[in-house]
Amino acid sequence: MSDVSKVRISGLLLVPLAWLIMTMLTSALMVAMYLSVLLTPTMRAAIFSHTHAFTLQWSISLLTSLIVWGYSLWVTWIFCQRSRRLPRHYIIWLLVTVVLAMKSFAFSPVSDDAALHALLLSLLAAAFFVPYFKRSERVKNTFIES
Repeated sequence: MSDVSKVRISGLLLVPLAWLIMTMLTSALMVAMYLSVLLTPTMRAAIFSHTHAFTLQWSISLLTSLIVWGYSLWVTWIFCQRSRRLPRHYIIWLLVTVVLAMKSFAFSPVSDDAALHALLLSLLAAAFFVPYFKRSERVKNTFIES
């Protein structure tokens, strides 16, 4: 089927696209924050003067942020391409965001209110968009070829 006959991305599909872009930008900011530590000699010395466990946790957090940013960027790309792979990968992406929000709620040194807020937003998005992407005719008609 040609691109001309595909249904345009509009209506309710703009909401999951906006959620995806917002998460992609947030993870890009997190990567920038982690990398900014390496640019300042005093901060770099502080990070690497701590215990090996602390440096390992910092490195894992940086790697996780990079992976989330990269996957979000790729899912955004296939969303805009209206790829038939999108519904499955969008659902996986939503579930990854829920798992990361649960991890931050359980293990991160952020306030419980902020972690709970992030967790509830991720759960709400997954609870709404997973069934929508699985059952919606609009999704099936938009993401069909490619």
